Amino acid sequence: MGWLIAFFYRCFRAPGVLPAARLRALEERLGYHFRNPELLIHALKHRSFVYANQGRGLESNERLEFLGDAVLDLVVAESLFRRFPDQREGDLTQMKSVAVSRVVLARKASQLGLEEFVLLSHEERQSSGGRQPSILSDAFEAVIGALYLDGGLEPSRRFIERVVLQGLGEVIAEEEHTNFKSKLLEHTQGLGAGHPKYQVSSEEGPEHCKVFSVEVIVTGRLVGQGRGFSKKEAQQMAAKDALQHLGAL
Repeated sequence: MGWLIAFFYRCFRAPGVLPAARLRALEERLGYHFRNPELLIHALKHRSFVYANQGRGLESNERLEFLGDAVLDLVVAESLFRRFPDQREGDLTQMKSVAVSRVVLARKASQLGLEEFVLLSHEERQSSGGRQPSILSDAFEAVIGALYLDGGLEPSRRFIERVVLQGLGEVIAEEEHTNFKSKLLEHTQGLGAGHPKYQVSSEEGPEHCKVFSVEVIVTGRLVGQGRGFSKKEAQQMAAKDALQHLGAL
């Protein structure tokens, strides 16, 4: 991998594009110190900046975005696979699609303040391009690609678990397509069975990354179980399991 890093350093070196103090500030937010800071600079180069400075298309962050997208998919898929051993492939795919969606990644990028660092042309900056979800999500993935090239898989994994996967349960629970609790309530009320009751059966994992198990009870009978990164998500998964058990899904 050393030759590849050396190639980036020779071809895409851009001293003075971002002052050293600014790079250090971004590294602090990322929780990682780059051995080759030029990789981080490259990850921040939107194509508008490159073309405005008479550069070539290869000098933009699009190739790093391609790499970062693959690393992100791998880490998120592995994490979901290990944490939800009872979930089917379709459920895991649904959760992953939420985690790596443009909306979620742009939100994570904004929380890091990445728009302050993305390199844009003057015109793109004036038109608020730094806040566009597509630009932010692409830069976010490019940063992951830079992390991978500079430090390998483990630093990339730690970053993704801390920034992307933490709080994922709340994000998933907010999605309309996972609102199984409402569907279960409608079903039980239609049967005259009243309101489902949800109870936490267990909590596992460290405080910053807990996995909750929830049971749902209808007329005193256990009809569904679910797991999630939050109580809300676990309730949604339990409601979905109950709907499947009751033949309503």
